Formats: sequence, C-alpha cells, structure tokens
Amino acid sequence: MKIYTRTGDLGETSLASGTRVPKDHPRLEAYGTVDELNSYLGLIQSMIPDTTEKLRITRIQKRIFVVCACLSIDNIDMLRNLPGIVEEDVTELEQAMDQIINQLPIHRNFILPAGNPVVAHCHIARTICRRAERRMVTLSREVFVDAMQIKFINRLSDYLFILARKSAMDLGVTETEWTSDFRNYE
Repeated sequence: MKIYTRTGDLGETSLASGTRVPKDHPRLEAYGTVDELNSYLGLIQSMIPDTTEKLRITRIQKRIFVVCACLSIDNIDMLRNLPGIVEEDVTELEQAMDQIINQLPIHRNFILPAGNPVVAHCHIARTICRRAERRMVTLSREVFVDAMQIKFINRLSDYLFILARKSAMDLGVTETEWTSDFRNYE
C-alpha cells in the first residue's frame, strides 16, 4: 500500500468518514493540532527519566488517539462505535498532579519555560495542548465536540506544566520565576 494518494494535491482531504473538506477546515485544525500534541508527547516520553511518567504519557497518548479519531469523523453513527474520553481519564490526570505537587517546591510566580531540554519540551507541549483546546472550542461552535474531550485536553495542559516542574526537580534544574521586576535580572 502506498502512503501517498494524490487526492490532497489541490488543498482538500478526506475526513475518516469520507467527507471531503479543505485542508484548513476547523475540524482539521483541531485534530491536526491534537495530533501534533501527541507527537510531542512521544518526544517527551522518550526523554523524561521517570518511568511512572513514561507509562502515564503512553496511556495519555492512547487517549489522544481517541480524541483525534472523534474529531476526524463527521458521521454520528461512526462516532457511536468509538471509545470515548470519560471522567476517570480526567480524574487520573488530577490525581497524578496532586501526587506530584506534594513533592514540588511552592512557586508564587510564573516560571520561565527553560533550564533543560526536557523541561522546555514539556512547556512546548503545554502550549501546543492549549492551542489544541482553543481549536476544539472553535470547532465546537460549528459541530458537536464532546465536552469531556475538551475537559481532558484542558487538564492535560495543567499536567504538562506540573510535569515540567517535576522534571526540573528530578534533573536538579533550578526554575527561574518571573517577576514584574524583570529589570533587575542578571
């Protein structure tokens, strides 16, 4: 089987349900950004030292595939046959964050997304996640998007922030807090 189809050469593509849409359609923007996030999670999963978080990210990636699949289908009958994101998926992220936060030093300001490649990559994934959420919300104004999927993506961005902080701690990286007195930075 060839990977190329030549059917998208004029700026259109097919949804998983077969409907042809422009490549800049809000549905493609949404699931394309979620797909980008999933790829970035794979990069992070390959880099972080914590085996528990590696396994958690793999589970998250499997759920992200569900979100992509649902966003790529405009046929309600096909959607009924897909697994969904459920409250337990969100709760798992919240519980993971609660456990990690108890190990972290308190921060009172924004933290610069820097200090180590692993930490920076977690922050990049967090921003991609936020963009994916925005794309999903935009799409939800036009078509049905499962609110639980948006909630999961929202919580995932919080988890990625906490994972960045945990990775900094695990790697012995000093976090730089941002303050409004930035003129006094060295």
